[in-house]
Amino acid sequence: MGNASETFLLVSRISKDNDFLMGTLYTIFGVLSVLGNGILLFVAYRKKSSLKPAEFFVVNLAISDLGMTITLFPLAIPSAFAHMWLFNQTVCIVYAFCGVLFGLCSLTNLTVLSCVCWLKVCCPNYGNKFSYCHACLLVACIWCYAGAFAVGPLSGWGEYGAEPYGTACCINWHAPSQNPVAMSYIICLFFFCYIVPCTVIFLSYTFILLTVRGSRQAVQQHMSPQNKITNAHALIVKLSVAVCIGFLTAWSPYAIVSMWAAFGNPATVPPMAFALAAIFAKSSTLYNPIVYLVFKPNFRKSLCRDVAQCRRTLCGCLCQRSSTQKGMCRQSHHKEECNSTRLSNGLPENHRTCRHCPCPETATGTRGNCTDSPQQTARILKGSQHSEVAVSQLSNEMQSDFL
Repeated sequence: MGNASETFLLVSRISKDNDFLMGTLYTIFGVLSVLGNGILLFVAYRKKSSLKPAEFFVVNLAISDLGMTITLFPLAIPSAFAHMWLFNQTVCIVYAFCGVLFGLCSLTNLTVLSCVCWLKVCCPNYGNKFSYCHACLLVACIWCYAGAFAVGPLSGWGEYGAEPYGTACCINWHAPSQNPVAMSYIICLFFFCYIVPCTVIFLSYTFILLTVRGSRQAVQQHMSPQNKITNAHALIVKLSVAVCIGFLTAWSPYAIVSMWAAFGNPATVPPMAFALAAIFAKSSTLYNPIVYLVFKPNFRKSLCRDVAQCRRTLCGCLCQRSSTQKGMCRQSHHKEECNSTRLSNGLPENHRTCRHCPCPETATGTRGNCTDSPQQTARILKGSQHSEVAVSQLSNEMQSDFL
């Protein structure tokens, strides 16, 4: 990145207003992504003993989204506000590597998740045998698959460079027009990391929807424990479809613009087109926590339970801190409140006691007899005058009416 042409690519090629807008959006996306994915991982950790094998991919998706947020946004945000790439060539390559690694990991993770859902719904005899060991093995394969394409440009198969809009780094989309090796990398990347995953996801959920539609009436007529398990899997399928649609919607614009630059004339691609595609791509980190924390019952219940526990702990600390002050207040105002707190009819507010202390304490620290408290009185209106008498002096009939 030492010649003049590459140095020019490190300077923003869009307006300062657009860069400011990108920096603002990246800031919002980054904060929401860290909060959402962090909370999702916290909830998953709290309920780790009850996680299903299919939910391992949900956790892995949150990890890859959080990894993309932590590694990309702190570099992209200041560069966007500064209207240029602020860091050196090494940081640019690391930025591009992390973007490809975590992005491909998320897409591959969704592809495998769709296959697992298809196996459980359409082939239950095999799907019911899907275990935690199978899930862990597939998660490891996901990272290896994404890592192979992310390491490629570092080993000479393809190139990393500046984005066409100038304030971020990714795959060098200008290289395929000059280097056949870079062209082969772009073709393999587009085919194995976009066409194949999209096809597998589309076919998997198509077969799932057809299977569910065909067996809906039978499930409604025969509700057995096995059907209830199937309904639980159906909920995972619905949530997975929502995540996949959101993710593919976010990454499809970037894939289209990238192929336009790789197989066409890069000079004809507007820099703002790449900038908008990058905004959509980075927004993909928000969909996973929103869908799973808002719509998935067990994650939502676990989150509500943890929040309630935190509130109880906080309130307990505050109450313990103020308990001494409350005790002193009760002792200082005990006599005054018992004697002066009365209703409009002359009765004390809580018959024969104050509202805080059921019975007064004696000097020895033991509870005294409550009969020593002030007498209950009543005001009797006669014409324009009224008099106050003790309730015990009223007749039985008047006492029953008064009480």
